[in-house]
Amino acid sequence: MSSIITEIKGHIAILRLNRPEKFNSFNREMALALQKALDETGADKNIRAVLITGTGKAFCAGQDISELTSDNPVGINKILSEHYNPIVRRIRQLEKPVIAAVNGVAAGAGANMALCCDVVLAASNASFIQAFSKIGLIPDSGGTFFLPRLVGWQKASAIMMLGDKISPEQAERMGMIYKVLPADTFLEDSINLAHELAGLPTRGLAFTKMALNQSMQQSWEQQLATEDELQQKAANTHDYREGITAFLEKRPPQFKGE
Repeated sequence: MSSIITEIKGHIAILRLNRPEKFNSFNREMALALQKALDETGADKNIRAVLITGTGKAFCAGQDISELTSDNPVGINKILSEHYNPIVRRIRQLEKPVIAAVNGVAAGAGANMALCCDVVLAASNASFIQAFSKIGLIPDSGGTFFLPRLVGWQKASAIMMLGDKISPEQAERMGMIYKVLPADTFLEDSINLAHELAGLPTRGLAFTKMALNQSMQQSWEQQLATEDELQQKAANTHDYREGITAFLEKRPPQFKGE
């Protein structure tokens, strides 16, 4: 059984982390398979949104510790440089929205991979745990970058150092995630939101994502210049012209993602 299951539904790709017996914790095979799946969905022009979720009870429990303690262990540096950092970079560089549908526990690198996505949804029975301090490590996979920007420095520092289990309701209140959805209809509701995003102007969403990425490292003046540049590109797309025409004709727009 593949460690990543890809399912195409219309214009969305559903990527399922598929090691349920290990709570979808990452080993090398699954990390490389997810990178490959992200590359493939990124290159497929028919795919206009990507949804990442987990099979079974968990979203992702982080790193499979057995890889660190086997007779031939994988080094921490290799895990970061070849597994997690490439995944996070691919998610942020993918020129279409990526939704994390957190269906259960998201711990360690699994939590931080979710938090780097464009939209994070959580089932009412999910949870988020920065588990690194419990074994003497620091948060990785972009966690020390994204979490303080989502919830503030003080809250992020406490969550990371104490390793508190964060409920989905807490996560939504503090701005860590977008929305909590009922557990019994979670996947269906998440897919519906992915379809909604896939029906929007994909190039415009990609430019929005680029602008957000740039905002994390630029001054206000630099960001204004970035907005100017990307807005001009957006105004040259088919979907912009369709949006304007549909507005004037008082009809729903028919976006093509172009």
